[in-house]
Amino acid sequence: MQAKAVANTVRIAPRKVRLVADLIRGKQVGEAVAILNHTPRSASPVIEKVLKSAVANAEHNYDMDINNLVISEAYVNEGPTLKRFRPRAQGRASAINKRTSHITIVVSEKKEG
Repeated sequence: MQAKAVANTVRIAPRKVRLVADLIRGKQVGEAVAILNHTPRSASPVIEKVLKSAVANAEHNYDMDINNLVISEAYVNEGPTLKRFRPRAQGRASAINKRTSHITIVVSEKKEG
């Protein structure tokens, strides 16, 4: 049994979010929350919020024991890119891509034994 939570169109670049998601993949939920609280990156609070949502979904929708939950999947996909332009020298303009992320976290109960 699995429960998941998704945060769509988060205004942080996917490369930056993946660095934090890689830290918690495969960990138990309590350990993952502790790691996120001590990771000084802007994506940490967002991933923690999605993780807590996945845990709440597991508890409420599937009656799982929250003490046995493990992060089975944590992945970050690229969302829509906001395209902006910055004025440069001699009347030119350069593009600025403001990237967004879709963050997905799946939790499942640890196998006993």
